[in-house]
Amino acid sequence: MYTIVESTKSFDVTANALEESVKKNGFGVLHIHNLGATLRSKGIDYAEECKVFEVCNPQQASKVLAIDVRLNMALPCRISVYTEGGKVKVGYIKPVEMLSALSNDAALVNIAREVESAMINILNAAIA
Repeated sequence: MYTIVESTKSFDVTANALEESVKKNGFGVLHIHNLGATLRSKGIDYAEECKVFEVCNPQQASKVLAIDVRLNMALPCRISVYTEGGKVKVGYIKPVEMLSALSNDAALVNIAREVESAMINILNAAIA
């Protein structure tokens, strides 16, 4: 259900590369949640880094919502850059598997395949 790859770059360089890659692949960055910093600001001893990028391709999102507006709860897509055991990782939940679990509409699966293909490109460019 997950796609997760390791980056040989630093956390910050990977996060910046991901943001650029998202934009170059026709998606927009709606928000970046810095979960590591947020947890630490609340007094929680969290040693890892974690940024969650909310990303969206408006054309694909509108197609999904036109088929089933309830799927707004599964949007936007999220791509995370995080550290685990000293390694920098980038990952996301696979759109095809996620939307297939929420609906059995064949048109949604096709849209999810297109989104997943773009997300693979985004991920590969970010870690290259």
